[in-house]
Amino acid sequence: SDGTGHTLLFTMDNEVARLGVKVHDRVEAIALIHDGETCMGTIARCLRTGKLRAYLAKATLIATGGYGRTYRETTNAVICDGGGMIIALDTGLVPFGNPEAVQFHPTGIVPTNILVTEGCRGDGGTLLDVNEERFMHIYEPGKQELASRDVVSRWMTHHIRIGKGVPSPYGHHLWLDIRHLGAKHIKTKLRDVEEICNEFLDRDPITQLIPVRPAQHYSMGGVRTNKDGAAYGLKGLYAAGEAACWDMHGFNRLGGNSLAETVVAGMIVGEKMCEFLDGYEVTFKTEAVQAAAKQQEERISRLIRGADGRENVYKIKAELGDILMDKVGIFRNGKDLQEAVEGIQALYERANKVGLRSTCAGVNPELAVALRLKGTLRLGLCIAYGALMRTESRGAHAREDYPERNDRDWLKRTLAYWKSEKDTLPTLEYEKPSKVWELPPGERGYGVSQIIPSEDPEVIGQTTQRNE
Repeated sequence: SDGTGHTLLFTMDNEVARLGVKVHDRVEAIALIHDGETCMGTIARCLRTGKLRAYLAKATLIATGGYGRTYRETTNAVICDGGGMIIALDTGLVPFGNPEAVQFHPTGIVPTNILVTEGCRGDGGTLLDVNEERFMHIYEPGKQELASRDVVSRWMTHHIRIGKGVPSPYGHHLWLDIRHLGAKHIKTKLRDVEEICNEFLDRDPITQLIPVRPAQHYSMGGVRTNKDGAAYGLKGLYAAGEAACWDMHGFNRLGGNSLAETVVAGMIVGEKMCEFLDGYEVTFKTEAVQAAAKQQEERISRLIRGADGRENVYKIKAELGDILMDKVGIFRNGKDLQEAVEGIQALYERANKVGLRSTCAGVNPELAVALRLKGTLRLGLCIAYGALMRTESRGAHAREDYPERNDRDWLKRTLAYWKSEKDTLPTLEYEKPSKVWELPPGERGYGVSQIIPSEDPEVIGQTTQRNE
């Protein structure tokens, strides 16, 4: 598993070059162009010059990854800030599916949160506490370190809570030990881990322990789509990969399955887009394009001039990350979630008064963050409010005050809409699950089984009609 991502990126880059695909790099989509029914493309901003561009298209695909960077501690790359979800949610028409379904990985290195692959534990690596003693056998005697990542993350957090964490200037952590695997194994099968530890921690995993703790890792939520990858709410808009709520994973994800989804979705959604385009015609409405461009020009102008105030964008974004990590994290409860919603609402009000310190329209990271800030806060409110309203535990959504998985009342998807700029909370709607026949909901084989079963005969498979 180690190094797979890099290999895929290099392969795709080579294939793009071989096919002569034109790539517009350093360009960021900041709004969708639509008329309330049809998506006609996007307004994008050149990160070098600051100039706006209108990209008109019969079909538009969002494949921007997850929204992990809304959290303070995440394994995600800096570009995984939910930008694709933001521009879709901003339409007021496209729902954010299952926003509260956020997964945490057990082994982000401290303090950078760069991911140490699950392959370390799969190959025999062990987790140690402050006394350099193993502990997972206490909680999961069967699977131990090989339990699913959400279970391991919870027990690691619990172990730190009871005083078994290793103190450090960056907070308490635990140790990952792969020393016993040997130098040859680490240098060949876990070569990326060796490089990361040496380059970012100045520690040699062949002879030293690796400091780790759980960090946000994957977004099961995203732009809600049908089985073809077509987004709800706007014709001609598609989403794929982690940016989409295609719902291959449900409320949790097994290691490696995001890679499977990326490959499969790329093939299926790409083919479905081609089928959609075959014979499809759309009228690009000049007024819709001009209105979208003008709205973004005015936003940028007001931010640069500080017309609405002088609130610091970085402080607001950092406070959002703190709230989500501390109150909408691995363990959740009603009190913390309510405080999170109220705290993010206060940040949302402050975001109306943002002004920039840097007034350059071109290469200006502060402006890029400011343009996404209110959208990022809307994502945060969808996550926190969706988690508050879902009074059960399901997959990676673990409520301490509602430990049961409640299939009777909550076997349904969350659809979060932001219908008006004046709203301070998302509008939540719920979608019944796909009909289940061969594999009805059941015990997933880890943790303590606490399930309130569904009483819907279609869901539990007590019907003779087949779903064609």
